[in-house]
Order: sequence, then C-alpha cells, then structure tokens
Amino acid sequence: NLQLAGRSGTNVFYLGMNNTYPPFDNERVRQAFAMGIDRQRLIDNFYPPGSSLATQFMPPGIFGYTEGASWYEYNPEEAIKILEEEGVLPGFKTTITYRDVVRGYLPNPGVVAQDIQAQLADLGVEVEIVVMESGSYLDATDLGEVDGFHMLGWGADYPDATNFLDYHFGPGASQQFGTGFQDIWDALQDGGGQATAEARQP
Repeated sequence: NLQLAGRSGTNVFYLGMNNTYPPFDNERVRQAFAMGIDRQRLIDNFYPPGSSLATQFMPPGIFGYTEGASWYEYNPEEAIKILEEEGVLPGFKTTITYRDVVRGYLPNPGVVAQDIQAQLADLGVEVEIVVMESGSYLDATDLGEVDGFHMLGWGADYPDATNFLDYHFGPGASQQFGTGFQDIWDALQDGGGQATAEARQP
C-alpha cells in the first residue's frame, strides 16, 4: 500500500566565480561565462529525472522564488565575442575546484566537472580540474581563497529566501563570490524586515 509522493526540490547547484580575482572582477566576463555553459546539457546527462534548469538562486518550492525570472540563454558565440573584447581570449587558463562528495544538488561531481571543462575548452579556455578534501575545500571557498571556478550548491535548511540569498549574498556572507553589493544588501534587509508574505515577496 505504499505510494510515492513527489515534491519539488529544495536545492540548487552552482558554478561560482570570485569577483576579487581577475578576470572575474569584470562583470561582462562573468556574464560571458554564464551564457557560455550549456546547463541543460548537464541536467540531461548527469541529473535524475525531475531535475530542472535554474533561473535564479533558489528552487520554485522556496518562498521568495520569482515566477518569470530569466537567466542568460546559452550562447557560446556571444560568450567568445565578449571574452575576446575584454581581452580574456585568447590564452586564458584557469581552474575548476570541487570536492568529490555526492550531494543532491551534485550527484556526479567528477563527470560534471569534466563536462564543464570540455564546454569551456570549446570557448577557448584551458581549465585544470582541482579536487580538494571536503573540509579544506569548504574552508577555502568560504574565505574566498579559490581564484578560479568552484562547484558547490545549497540545500534548504528552511524554506525561505533568506536561507538562500542572505547566507550567500547578504552582509557578512561567505567570501566565495568575493565582494558583495550594497544594493543587494539593502533589498535583502528590507525584504527580511517585512511582516507579511505579500510585502516580502518583491
């Protein structure tokens, strides 16, 4: 008499960049890499059925999710054009660092790293894969000491935007992405201080 009851996911996988290290200190470069990776290909090849393409830093089942939000469309030609315009190409070499630990947001870390490495090679970027021990890796990313790409994710401690956004992008957040942004801090503080869901959502 058992029944399998589905529910929406409560985690997200991301490829991080730290904006204190060149060339990731250039917003156009970060945007180029955002549009230069075929994320749907990763889902189709390495994730279980029911996985979905993220449009924002939290899944649909979390309060604060914004219907209709969009992310950069996959466009490797435009990515290469921007990277050339910004002087990153030709000849850019970097790393992808990860911990070899299976998580719901990253069930196949090694092969995902290899596929991202191959996709970046198609853009003209030479990438070395670096595997770190889990504890050392989390410490290094948290302190902002990883200067290339890093693979991580987040699973909800509680189903609210503050658990996703404040922890990663608010004042006092992890340094894994580098320097924060005052306008984002202000918006998060304002949203977190509202008493009703209707007032908080925007």
